[in-house]
Amino acid sequence: MPDILVIHGPNLNLLGQREPGHYGADTLQDIEAEMAELARGHGVGLSSFQSNHEGEIVDRIHQTLRDGVDFIIINPGAYTHTSIAIRDAFLACRKPFIEVHLSNVHAREEFRRHSYLSDIAVGVISGLGKDSYLLALHAAIIRTQHSETPR
Repeated sequence: MPDILVIHGPNLNLLGQREPGHYGADTLQDIEAEMAELARGHGVGLSSFQSNHEGEIVDRIHQTLRDGVDFIIINPGAYTHTSIAIRDAFLACRKPFIEVHLSNVHAREEFRRHSYLSDIAVGVISGLGKDSYLLALHAAIIRTQHSETPR
């Protein structure tokens, strides 16, 4: 059974109350519950991790070398635009991942249009609210069920 890890970056613990015009009314728990149901239906192991701290996210990516994670879905939040450390963790661990964003980062402030992760991700899904996560999970399931995962 493939194992998929979902990493939620800073401020995503405030979903449902934080800027609902950009991020929607669903809480992080709502999104995780839908993802867990989808994963169960496909016989995939799913775990989630949220942190507001860059170093904890780096440590969790490193941990995937030891805990059998096959694929990562990450919403790095504001670290998308600032974190070379998270980029380097992905390069060091060589785990395939999809970058997700609830809002359309390209329709927002100029600084949100640059990602330190997009060019090394399997794919990027942005602007579809909670469906960004669900579509990323579908893609991760497909890729983990096949032996070759494109990067």
